[in-house]
Amino acid sequence: MATVKDPTAPIRLEAGRFAGVDRGTACTQSSFKVGKKAFLYIGPQGGRFKAMLKLKGSIAEATRLAAKTPDRFEVSSMGWVTARFSEDEPLPKKLWKKWLDESYELAGAKPGAKKPTKKKTAKKKATGKKR
Repeated sequence: MATVKDPTAPIRLEAGRFAGVDRGTACTQSSFKVGKKAFLYIGPQGGRFKAMLKLKGSIAEATRLAAKTPDRFEVSSMGWVTARFSEDEPLPKKLWKKWLDESYELAGAKPGAKKPTKKKTAKKKATGKKR
């Protein structure tokens, strides 16, 4: 029997790295909240997987995808976007990362509250002045 790789795992892992995130369960979906607002519902659905994210700035992009592939993308009137995918046809990483960041911010995350990143070392500028 072949094992199925869970294509939601990297998305859930990334969502859990944001600051102030609470994980829970809503029906059969994993939920991710910041404060009292959800920014991601994700899990299995009907033999494949789905992710629901709240979007604003990327809503036009999601609407175009929904028009092109309505079996994979759906946009609600409240800004929630449902993306359906499988192990064989996963969500493109660039797309889900962008949408995940946006959804997290829309949920009310404070500016700068994203996951920790590697610090860049500042280069010291030589002034050339003698004292």
